[in-house]
Amino acid sequence: MSRRGASQREFSNCTKEITVGALPKKRISHRRQANRRGHHKIQIPQLTICRQCGQARLSHHVCPNCGTYRGRQVIEGRQAKAE
Repeated sequence: MSRRGASQREFSNCTKEITVGALPKKRISHRRQANRRGHHKIQIPQLTICRQCGQARLSHHVCPNCGTYRGRQVIEGRQAKAE
């Protein structure tokens, strides 16, 4: 029997292939872990005052009260809906 046939029989007995994912070489200390998670916190939204109505709104967003953005009427705001 040829060598090629023998190797095929040897591998035919292996039914399960084991794969191992990436594993860390060393344990991460509490200090390094805390430093990495320093940015994982709730941030206060950046509010600005609307130039049209004077209400607080998010920066770079349409004012929900009057519906203006950068001096232009973009959507119908709460003031127009109430009238």
